[in-house]
Order: sequence, then structure tokens, then C-alpha cells
Amino acid sequence: MVVRVKSMGLFGMDAYEVSVETDISKGMSSFEIVGLPDAAIKESRERVKAAIRNSGFEFPLRRVIVNLAPADVKKTGSLYDLPILMSILLSAGSLNNDISDCAFIGELSLSGETRPVNGILPMAIEAKKNGVRRFFVPYDNAAEGAVVEGIEIMPVRTVAELVMHFRGRKPIIPMERKLPTPEDMVYPIDFSDVKGQTTAKRALEIAACGGHNVLFIGSPGAGKSMLAKRLPTILPDMTFEEMIEATKLHSIAGALPAGSPLLTHRPFRSPHHTVSAAGLSGGGAIPHPGEISLAHHGVLFLDELPEFSRNAMEILRQPIEDGVVTISRVNATLTYPCSVMLVTAMNPCPCGYFGHPTRKCTCSKQAVAKYLARVSGPLLDRLDLHVEVPPVEFDALSGAVNEESSAAIKERVNKARRIQTDRYKNTDITCNARMTPAMQEEFCPMDDSARLVIKHSFEALGFSARAYGRIVRVARTIADMDSSEVIRREHIFEAVQFRSLDRKYWSN
Repeated sequence: MVVRVKSMGLFGMDAYEVSVETDISKGMSSFEIVGLPDAAIKESRERVKAAIRNSGFEFPLRRVIVNLAPADVKKTGSLYDLPILMSILLSAGSLNNDISDCAFIGELSLSGETRPVNGILPMAIEAKKNGVRRFFVPYDNAAEGAVVEGIEIMPVRTVAELVMHFRGRKPIIPMERKLPTPEDMVYPIDFSDVKGQTTAKRALEIAACGGHNVLFIGSPGAGKSMLAKRLPTILPDMTFEEMIEATKLHSIAGALPAGSPLLTHRPFRSPHHTVSAAGLSGGGAIPHPGEISLAHHGVLFLDELPEFSRNAMEILRQPIEDGVVTISRVNATLTYPCSVMLVTAMNPCPCGYFGHPTRKCTCSKQAVAKYLARVSGPLLDRLDLHVEVPPVEFDALSGAVNEESSAAIKERVNKARRIQTDRYKNTDITCNARMTPAMQEEFCPMDDSARLVIKHSFEALGFSARAYGRIVRVARTIADMDSSEVIRREHIFEAVQFRSLDRKYWSN
């Protein structure tokens, strides 16, 4: 008799149902797994055998065939140990239960204990859609799966515990669903920690209000990294849907923080400059999310921008425009979301002191030009706000002035975002930085003086068509911060001011 046990698989962001079919028949003792399994699944034969024996049961000394359907889809990882074991116990007669509304997932140790696997959240969501009522998962994954409403997540510690549950001796209690509380969303850092840097703070507030990309340039120790790390503290709180989507990506990548079944803070990813292009965009035989996708709904911070490889920098150009990254491999072509705020920081030269008011730069003109040339024009064009971060003066550092807190800034950001939410309702646009050219024509009205200013700026500074569009969107954000329906000349002036720094450093 063939026994079928439901399980789940992953393909990119999406899960799909896998049917584990087991047939035990007369013949020479053997154990085969078919259905396009990878090496990790083939090795599960030995893990399952040992787990059954070490849990006090007998492995059937007959011909055992396990099929993972659909058989034309490549199966990867060790997550099928538990459903394979369950199907063998049912087929051998060790258990006799109706499990048509159950699904199983998990890796096993040789002693019969369960070990966590990646991607439980998207699998639980798909299992619920497929009519599964009880989803048996490793104990360490249960809190993550319990985020999904409408399905019972059954935490399994050992094979013996699972068998006792189905024999009615000691039922497993479903994991309680826990949603984030306001205390979970408190950041340990704050904008009040930053002394001075009024212009840079203003730029970050504009960026947070409209979802714009930022370039910081300044000498070492000026506070570029400190400012960037505090950007998430002034961004609007994540909606539950955004939390689910960001958590799915981290779960698939195995990057979910321990003890955090659901991401409550906007992601802040800061990869080292030695990261490869595949590390940023994602990769592998079956592509997994890269850093740009792990920063989805949050901030991707690239410190020391010119030190990144040219390939790594240029690979960002299309994803930050489109909000998605498509990875093509021989085995699969997958698309991951990457709606991020890109924040970059760099020194003006190799020694870091070009243009410093008190310290002398030791670099030659050729060295400075070569260093700046590592950042291409097309990438600069996609950074909405170019901000020079000067050295902090002693009086600002040592003074007793109370700097504005993140909470105060966030209140203004939320006000501007509410205006944008009303503006873009019934669309998939969430902020000004994401508006389309057609929306720009509709939602960015200017008075005559503003049109005159941007016309003169466009001609004098030689902006590209992309730069023009980004200046208008930044001006739209500044107007929203002023609660103005129409973009005025002062809004254009400020937007252009934050767009002219590249003319100072990259003019030659």
C-alpha cells in the first residue's frame, strides 16, 4: 500500500506542496529515494534509519521506495527527513492515523531530535492555502510558523514525541501565536546621539519622508556611518504585511535573527566592501536572496563606496530603479523584491582629507581623480541626495545642547508619508521616490517661479533626464513636508542644492 504524506518545498519566494509517497514491498532490503533529490536528500536515508532505530522502532527490512512528487522539480536540502520518516512509519504499520489535513517538515539528527530548517514562514502560508490544518515543524521553527493565522503549528522536538502524539499518549500543544508589541519596535540608538550635522540630518529627514537614495561624502570621523545607522529609527513603522514579506526573505536565506520569529524593525543591511556581485544581488545553483533583497522595506548601506568592486556597484543600478532583482541560472530564473533605500558613504580621496578645512590632503590630483572615478556617473545619477558631511566642530561635540530625538523627527516623517499614502491610494506606490513618470506629471504641479528655477538649473548644471525626474520627486517630498499642494521655488532650490555636490568633486 502506498502512503502519502504532505510536505512543502521552496522555489524562490514561493512555497509549493510536495507529496512524499512511500511504498514498502517484498524483496531484498533496500531504501531508495526518487523524485529529483539532491545529495542532502539522498543522505537522509541514513539519518532516517538511525533516527527510527534510536527512537525505539524497527526499520522495515524490506524494499522501501520513497518518491518526492512532483518528480520533475529539483528538491534540495535536509527538510524532508521528518515527512520521509513519517511516511515509513505509516507504511510499515507502526502508526495508523488519518493525516490528510497534516503536513510535515524538518531535519533529523541520528538520535531522532529535530533540527531547524529555512523558509518555514512561506511554507506555513502555502500550507494554509492548501487546506492543511496542522503543520508539524521543528521546535526551533515553531514560533516563526505561528505568525500565520488559521493554521496550527505543532512544535516537534523528537521522533518519539511525534509518535506519542499520534498514539494519543501525549498530545503536542500547538505553538501560541505571538504578534509584535510596541516594546519590540524600540531602537537602541537615536538621532539625539548625533551632535551637529544639521544639513545631513535634514537630508536624511527628506530621504525618510520620500524614500529617496542618499550619498554622504566627507572626511573620516565626520559621522557618516553614525547618521546612516540611525535612518531606520525615523522611518515609518512597518505594516504587518511588510513584516511578513521581509521575514519571508530572511527565513528563506536563513538570516532570521535568533529569537525573532517576525522582523519588527526595518532591515538595515551593511555588507562589507569585499562582498561579491552575487552576494549583493543573490545567487547559488538555486538562487537565494542577496543583501539587496534582505534590505527589502529597509535600508541598504554601502560604506566606503569606492572600495566596492565595479561589478558589485553596477549591479545595483537596475534593482534600485525597478524594486526587484531577477537572477537567472541554468536551473532556475527567480525574482526577489528589493524595495530599498540605498544609502552610501565615501571619503573624498584615498587619504580622506581632500577639501578638509584644517588637515592637508596628501593625495595627488591624479590619485583623487582615480579614486572618485571608481563611482560611475550612472550610479551617481540614481542617488537623489548628495550630502557633504563636514567635520564636527569642538563646540558642537562638547556642548550641552539637546539634539532632536528620532521620535520628534519620525512624527514629521509620518505626517508626510500620510499625505503620500492618500495621494497614491489604490496603487502599489508607497512613496514619492517610487512614482512613475506619468504620476510625476499628475502629482507634481509647480508654480511659474519654480518652473523657471528648475529650467535654469537644468541648463546650467547639465542634468540628465533621470536627474531632472529625481529632483522633481525630491521637491515634491519637500513640498509635502511643508503641507504644500504646489511645488514652489524654495522647494526646487533645496532639491537642486542636494543634487549639485557631484559637480564639485566629479566636475573633471
